[in-house]
Amino acid sequence: MGDSLTLPSVLLFDVNETLLDIEPLQKAVGEVLLDNDAATLWFTTMLQYSLVMTVSDQYASFGDIGAAVLQMLARNRNIVLKPDDAKQVLSVIRRLPPHPDVQPALERLKARGIRLATLTNSAQEAGEAQLRHAGLDGFFERMLSVEQPRQFKPHRAVYGWAAAEMGVAPSECMLVAAHGWDVAGAKWAGLRTAFIAREGQQMFPLAETPEIDTADLLGFAEKLFPTPANEATTALTTMAAGSSPRGT
Repeated sequence: MGDSLTLPSVLLFDVNETLLDIEPLQKAVGEVLLDNDAATLWFTTMLQYSLVMTVSDQYASFGDIGAAVLQMLARNRNIVLKPDDAKQVLSVIRRLPPHPDVQPALERLKARGIRLATLTNSAQEAGEAQLRHAGLDGFFERMLSVEQPRQFKPHRAVYGWAAAEMGVAPSECMLVAAHGWDVAGAKWAGLRTAFIAREGQQMFPLAETPEIDTADLLGFAEKLFPTPANEATTALTTMAAGSSPRGT
């Protein structure tokens, strides 16, 4: 990082969309609601009701809230969707693939010895199943879920709890996420933050600017651990050699 920045002790990664590609989930929601763009409304409404439950001192799993919201949106479209059918539609969330930049970035970060953990709004078992399916579970020291504090991100208490679980102060953690609301909540809770600008995601203009703003996790890893100039030159030379004609 730059001369004025120090490495965080712990990196806390959001899971859905930050690490995992949610396109299969978006497709499944769009198909049942007969609207290819309905997934965005479904997700934002699910987030809304998770926060309704949090501020009301109530808790249900993200999966149950998601299924309930899917039923609500279906009714608005005069589509009959039973609770079990709604959960079946959303079961694809357990089988999401990682974004192509994720594994090489995590390998690079892990090799440098920095502590890695996840912090997800998904239930504990569901979050662990997602990471196992994606082949990412081995990278993380802890897989933290809001199921334990029974409050959803971006409530500030969740971030403080996560830092305590990792045995460090909030200021020693950096949240890495592709959602403006998540980055904003973590920053206001005293964590350091990094925004991963996945397609369609934007930072919240009223929030403090994150320390790192980059297109993907490989860019994030490069900002934390810049490639030495001599290594970069060697890589470019190798690439150039590989693209040269083999002779006549």
